[in-house]
Amino acid sequence: MSILEDILAKPKPAIAEIQAIRQLVHQDFAAVNQLILEQLHSNIAMIEDIEQHLIHGGGKRLRPLIMLLATHGLDYPGQDHIKLATIIEFIHTATLLHDDVVDTSDMRRGRQTANAIWGNSASVLVGDFIYSRAFQIMATLPHARIMQVLADATNVIAEGEVLQLINCNNAALTEDTYFKVIHHKTAKLFEAAAQLAAILAQRDQQTENALASYGLNLGIAFQIMDDVLDYSATTAQMGKNQGDDLADGKATLPIIYAMHQSSPTIAKVIEQSIQQANIDNLPIIIEAIESTNALDYCRQKAHQHITQAIEALTVMPTSTYRDAMEQLAHFAIERDH
Repeated sequence: MSILEDILAKPKPAIAEIQAIRQLVHQDFAAVNQLILEQLHSNIAMIEDIEQHLIHGGGKRLRPLIMLLATHGLDYPGQDHIKLATIIEFIHTATLLHDDVVDTSDMRRGRQTANAIWGNSASVLVGDFIYSRAFQIMATLPHARIMQVLADATNVIAEGEVLQLINCNNAALTEDTYFKVIHHKTAKLFEAAAQLAAILAQRDQQTENALASYGLNLGIAFQIMDDVLDYSATTAQMGKNQGDDLADGKATLPIIYAMHQSSPTIAKVIEQSIQQANIDNLPIIIEAIESTNALDYCRQKAHQHITQAIEALTVMPTSTYRDAMEQLAHFAIERDH
């Protein structure tokens, strides 16, 4: 039994599992954190204030963790994975700043959002600053293929944001469109993180495709579970208010399924709540979600994607790092926040 297996064999909260996995690449994580601090520095006080707020705001940093584990699992000998992990985290952070403005969110990870403190304009502009800083680092990498994947990923993510925006208050949203939104908006960066590890390690196309599949399916499952938690976890667990998705007029998988499985009367209540972005009937909707077993349905969908993610890892040689990537996939659907 490996050290990681021994650690993970003992029952413990999901957060402890993540800490055990991070420990495998703790030196790389330290290097990424140092580069983040260096690259986010600005002489403009407001930029510095918002960035410090973001740095100390927590976050799982799963996307850079995927990059670090995968490059080690593929025996990559260089140091460019530190820059790539930082770039990926910057892109993710910039999208969060912009998301919170679009969604008019006032809480993330149990803290006030940047837009709630400094206003929407400052959040958008600092998000742009972080995006541009990511591309400045990217320009130092001598790999045109890496530039292409990252550029494509940021473009797809932007499309996902617009797709989600135009489907706000759309009670007729189908599961197919829901999955298209979360593929673009969330899973694409997971996919890029894993795929880029294969490119950096100069592996063949089969390995690149398999690692991309791992990241994509993990990202889809991660977002499904985020949407499940919006209707099942407490505010303290999530770090945001229960029903926030509904308050934004978002039809996510739990509510789509519950609406289709409920009586016409309850379905109408759910439909109007989505259209009006109204959470007054949240207790009725949560009861409908529970009575239709919508959360079990969502978890089943998430498990299907995690199974595909784990199957994709068979292209990698057996190692502690590959084991950790499998455990990371399990964490994505077993977490409570």
